[in-house]
Amino acid sequence: MALILNEEQIMLQDAARNYLRESAPVSHLRQLRDQGSIEGFSRELWRDMADMGWTAILVPEEFGGLAYGYTGLGIVLEECGRTLAPSPLLATALTGVTALTLAGSKQQQAELLPAVAAGSHLLALACDESARHRPAQVASTAESVDQGYLLQGSKTAVVDGHIADTLIVNARTSGGISLFLVPADSAGVTIERYPVLDTHAAARVIFDSVKLPAGSLLGELDEGQDLLDRVLDAARTGAAAEMLGIAQEAFARTVDYLKQRKQFGVPIGSFQALQHRAAHLYAEIELCKSVVLKALQTLDEDPLDAAEAASLAKAKLCETAHLATTEAIQMHGGIGMTDDFDIGFFLKRCKILEHLYGDRYFHQDRFARLQGY
Repeated sequence: MALILNEEQIMLQDAARNYLRESAPVSHLRQLRDQGSIEGFSRELWRDMADMGWTAILVPEEFGGLAYGYTGLGIVLEECGRTLAPSPLLATALTGVTALTLAGSKQQQAELLPAVAAGSHLLALACDESARHRPAQVASTAESVDQGYLLQGSKTAVVDGHIADTLIVNARTSGGISLFLVPADSAGVTIERYPVLDTHAAARVIFDSVKLPAGSLLGELDEGQDLLDRVLDAARTGAAAEMLGIAQEAFARTVDYLKQRKQFGVPIGSFQALQHRAAHLYAEIELCKSVVLKALQTLDEDPLDAAEAASLAKAKLCETAHLATTEAIQMHGGIGMTDDFDIGFFLKRCKILEHLYGDRYFHQDRFARLQGY
């Protein structure tokens, strides 16, 4: 498929961009921060997103969804990156729905997916147990007992873990790794919310002898690692799409500033050194557009072969979005470091997404391994 958006996708992009600029600009995020919002997002905004069908983009039609594909949701996430709109789209509508559609039983899908599509049920993936992303290093255990499981362990850096209704948890079972659906209000589940750099929040989750029914198993017993990798590849691509939006908006704001700020009686954008830096960044962002779109299209058309494209997209966007946001701060000068100016919010969100589901070094190594090195 050509690396361009079709007419329907362009219409979705325009609609998402117009809505988010009007209803969820950066000032919306600032307001949530200043109000000390515990949830970190607006329920009203989330209901609007559900009404527009964004929460249902990946949900199959038989469960009230649109089945529009990863490219469609990636477009929306990119626009969310442009305005830093906080929402559970990445954790719930992309990551959680991917897990359920790939491996959920008909009963699990029927119970959860219609509610997710309606925006009334939130999901969160709890797969990391240390500060660094190491999804294969699992100490949590799920012991088979009384026609069910007994879950023990803890997870950290759980995106939207403090607001999730259901957690998707990886744990070590008798013959490998398995995934489980764990209601957040289960006895023995303790959720500790903590703030992160970008004014959002994450959670540390402790599982103390949590009793789970047999029906809580997601996918096949002991075969959860391959499933988790596929879920994470979708999540990584979604994070890359959001970083693409951040990079584009940071660059656009910086170019505007270069045209307006004057030194020695002329706009600083007329200085050749700054022009060279801006031109380099523009070229990198244009390349990233193709990288992200290719990863999204691969998830739609050939999901079993999406690992390389996902790691390439995440590694490249970690590098380029980092460059875009740090260059934005540099070119804005001292005012870029102040809280009164919005550009710093893009850098903070970028730093969180850089490390989410693996940083550039994790994915450069993974890509090399997938290539046989």
